[in-house]
Amino acid sequence: MSIRQGTARLAALQIGSRATTAATLEALMDRRAELIEARPDLLVLPEALLGGYPKGADFGVRLGYRMPAGREAFRRYWEQAVELDGPEVAALGELAGSIGTAMVAGVIMREGATLQCTALYFTPDGALAGHRRKLMPTAAERLVWGQGGAADVRSFDSPVGRIGAVICWENFMPAFRAALYAQGVTIWAAPTVDDRPQWEVAMRHIAHEGRCFLVSACQWLPPSQMALGEPITLIDRAVDAPLIAGGSMIVSPMGEVLAGPLRGGEGLVVAEVDLADVVRARFDFDAAGHYSRPDIFRLDVTQAPR
Repeated sequence: MSIRQGTARLAALQIGSRATTAATLEALMDRRAELIEARPDLLVLPEALLGGYPKGADFGVRLGYRMPAGREAFRRYWEQAVELDGPEVAALGELAGSIGTAMVAGVIMREGATLQCTALYFTPDGALAGHRRKLMPTAAERLVWGQGGAADVRSFDSPVGRIGAVICWENFMPAFRAALYAQGVTIWAAPTVDDRPQWEVAMRHIAHEGRCFLVSACQWLPPSQMALGEPITLIDRAVDAPLIAGGSMIVSPMGEVLAGPLRGGEGLVVAEVDLADVVRARFDFDAAGHYSRPDIFRLDVTQAPR
């Protein structure tokens, strides 16, 4: 698989979900002029931006018990999710097309009554070229999200390189990373809501390990904002601390931070890069090439959907 050459502008938009998906989409569209002026070749949006990440909500669950109020909270959350053929996804495509950028967007997608944390990929002409569902919801996310499958071990081709769209803690799955390296990924897109200092460490490691550019987009939610209208009660969070503190960043194939991490509010993180740096970085370490030792190690990946 060929590696793209030339320069490219990579961008992450740090923005948080509003109380409704309609309001979130409106806030995103308000950024159109800023995004057009930035001229990104690739734009990454955070995890669960449309549909929302209900941080701190427990949906009325105790071990062995499901409460009626929690069922109603899930119904309201389900109502804010999007469908692939719905107007919200069409609006995202129109936004990508108006900017002229490839775009990775994090959404909560409805599959019947099941919700999937999903990454959508749009081409620069605004077409939805594919999607993939998060393979493994983390901790209490399993209450409200389903699991992805074999078809979701995939990457996407773009004018600036092969893109792996890896959602939040999927980034910590070594076998998944190895599978994407084998697919020739040169740009790693990481939509997330992880705002911890450890996330920056992980992003720098993955970029360095994969010898790829990495774009991580995190949500930023102020302390006064409630997740999809649900009250938040967190015993380990200061009253004036943001619910999600951001940290969006762009990293080079040598693990160097090129832009960000952005803290303290919403905003756009941009870096102009030389795509040939991927080749330069892989001179002495190519995870899926001369450093892979296929005579010793083998990764079997289930490809057929089950």
